[in-house]
Amino acid sequence: MKLILSMAVALFFLGCSSENKQEAKETLSETKAKATQSVTEAKEAVSEKAVEVKEVVSEKAAEVKEAVSEKVAEVKEAITAPKIDAQKMYQVCAGCHGADGSKAALGKSQIIKGWDAKKTADALTGYKAGTYGGAMKGLMTGQVSKLSNEEIEALSEYISTL
Repeated sequence: MKLILSMAVALFFLGCSSENKQEAKETLSETKAKATQSVTEAKEAVSEKAVEVKEVVSEKAAEVKEAVSEKVAEVKEAITAPKIDAQKMYQVCAGCHGADGSKAALGKSQIIKGWDAKKTADALTGYKAGTYGGAMKGLMTGQVSKLSNEEIEALSEYISTL
């Protein structure tokens, strides 16, 4: 636009001779061609950048979508997973081990108060598999045989807090 305006001003100062008019027209045509070329190049550059931006946005959107999907799956699993009430489960154990785990069950077992969660889980898993226990093995195998691994973990964590 500035170029065209400057050309018009130049025409004004050069006068109106036909030779000057022809030169002005040629200069104006060249300027117009250069301006058109510049606009075309600018459009192409913008178009290329738009494609690049679109690709980056698509990649980021896919990453975000995947992360959100994973989080949604975690939340759904947490919501639908059955809640294990380890304290309530321990009530069955409290009859022999005491409310705080400080009794030797039937005077024959170890005192479980103070055991860490791993030791308790190992013992309960061993009872369930029939690979752990002495005098109380038969009784305990029946007690833990119906517990899932998740219940054993929850119960072990609870017992470790006694």
